[in-house]
Amino acid sequence: MNRFYFLVACLATSFLLAACGRPELTGKWMQPVPGQPGVKQGLVLEKNGKASSVNMATMKYDAWKQDSDKLIISGKSIGNHQAAPFYDTLVIERLTPDSLILRKGMLTLSYARE
Repeated sequence: MNRFYFLVACLATSFLLAACGRPELTGKWMQPVPGQPGVKQGLVLEKNGKASSVNMATMKYDAWKQDSDKLIISGKSIGNHQAAPFYDTLVIERLTPDSLILRKGMLTLSYARE
């Protein structure tokens, strides 16, 4: 019977260590604006599923969720005095405590946590 409790304790510890070692998507993720030295843009992903864009006048994020290795983000695309809703699915290529790399087709987006 002692062997059973030891096995359960080992499994529980393994699950806890695995959960602690996984970085979270929540936070503020920024990247340089091409052609504008010193200017950054990005997104904020909140724990409650809310999202917001930073320094992006034409893209207004409002919600996000993670589905396995995908980040699904929604909001409004603003142009010509019109706002059209959008849903975007991006593949999470890499997630570390301080970097996030997303891919959509041939496009790769690299962010740093702030």
